[in-house]
Amino acid sequence: MTVIRHPINVAVLDDYQGVAMSLADWSKVSDRANITVFQDHLADQDAVAERLAPFDVVCIMRERTPMPGSLIRRLPRLKLIASTAPRNASIDLATAAERGIAVAHTGYFSEPTIELTWALILASARHISSEVASVRSGGWQHTLGDDLAGKTLGILGLGNVGSGVAKVGMAFGMDVIAWSQNLTSDAAAAVGARLVSKEELLRTADVISIHMVLSARTVGLIGASEFALMKPSARLINTSRGPLVVEAALLGTLANHRISGAAIDVFDIEPLPEDHPYRRAEHLLATPHIGYGTRGLYECFYQDTVANIVTWLDQREEKELSI
Repeated sequence: MTVIRHPINVAVLDDYQGVAMSLADWSKVSDRANITVFQDHLADQDAVAERLAPFDVVCIMRERTPMPGSLIRRLPRLKLIASTAPRNASIDLATAAERGIAVAHTGYFSEPTIELTWALILASARHISSEVASVRSGGWQHTLGDDLAGKTLGILGLGNVGSGVAKVGMAFGMDVIAWSQNLTSDAAAAVGARLVSKEELLRTADVISIHMVLSARTVGLIGASEFALMKPSARLINTSRGPLVVEAALLGTLANHRISGAAIDVFDIEPLPEDHPYRRAEHLLATPHIGYGTRGLYECFYQDTVANIVTWLDQREEKELSI
């Protein structure tokens, strides 16, 4: 029997920095399939469906392009979703399974996000952005930074990232307290933190850093009532997910000088719209979701993605030969 193989088309989505092809050896894929890389982001589902219609394999970078059931059902040619990181809540796994679409994930490590969290804490406490702007414009010292040694670091969520942030806080001489819905005193003590109630953490912490998984029970974790509990000298850091913090509440809190400042790397809508008030808010340091954007982690993502596609191609060919 003659087996007719149709060419396989692979799409690599949202390669913002244009690095996907250089951080992994794609030759084992390109020898057997056509690869198209897209650096731009499409938000409109109709436009995404039109773009992805010719592709058998779609490679997605975390949640940049969601894959809900309403999109998956519009892609009859799709056979493999290759996602970076071990989990991706923006993929409708049930719909993918119903349609026989394989979903593959990659490895991950937390250190880049831990490091960026501390970059944001330090930059916020020492007004790095405004001082750099002052030097560039011909000025000199114009702010007083906040000390960290002896202050209280409050961590919401003491998983891999939160635990790493806690250890650095202790190295800075900070008292570390923590809370999450399922955190125990023993688990907190294991990383040198002290379990407190959510209310006590909000009232007493000088720096509050969020490291919670986004879910139905954590959306809006920090809203107007939570901001009202914080000290005027407090700073909020969010490198987890945007919807954990109510945008309007944060903007109002900053506008009314209810806390000293905030530093965030995540947003409800990404990329952040050009007219979003976060881009103009005072006392807000915002970075474009770069917590995981390091060379080492991207190499892990793309190299594992290549391996996942090769495995799928091998399985596909074995299946065709057995027919």
